Amino acid sequence: MSQFFQIHPETPQKRLIKQAVDILRSGGVIVYPTDSAYAIGCHLGDKQAADRIKRIRRLDDKHNFTLMCRDLSDIGVYAKVGNTQYRLLKTFTPGPYTFILDATSEVPRRLLHPKRRTIGLRVPDNAIVQELLGELGEPIMSSTLILPGETDPMTDPYDIRETLEHELDLIIDGGFCGLEATTVVNMTDDVPEVTRIGKGDPAPFQV
Repeated sequence: MSQFFQIHPETPQKRLIKQAVDILRSGGVIVYPTDSAYAIGCHLGDKQAADRIKRIRRLDDKHNFTLMCRDLSDIGVYAKVGNTQYRLLKTFTPGPYTFILDATSEVPRRLLHPKRRTIGLRVPDNAIVQELLGELGEPIMSSTLILPGETDPMTDPYDIRETLEHELDLIIDGGFCGLEATTVVNMTDDVPEVTRIGKGDPAPFQV
């Protein structure tokens, strides 16, 4: 049965953040708030935890996971970023966007798109996630919490607990954080391409 932490969305309690990071490091699967919707995540290097997320969401091997990053320096470690891409990323992070970029060798092969060697990265504008990432010292491997057969993310921590408490190790209640997933922007080519319209304004990336 999962633990349930209520964390203040503006001033996250350090003690609870440290406990949450301990759960991540020990192979736990957690649900946490972001600036667009609740996400499900685990430690980047933990294959068993990643497989649990795939089972919960019924994902196949073609699904692109997202690395939740604290800032642009994290993105630079895990993705190949040119000058034009960097300027766009600097302008639109943190925010409710997921950027698809060519991955570096730092990304475990099992997380990559099998044909394109790309990875999704994002920098959330949410104090709880920023504290988690700061304490962890590396990205959280994540996916939007959308259950099988649904098109919209789960939004209520109590509903999440009722539905998934036996599947998760921790649910972080950070209050209401939105109904929409992120806007996804493919930046692997010279011209950015919006592949999913969500909470982030797509207009700056549409030519």
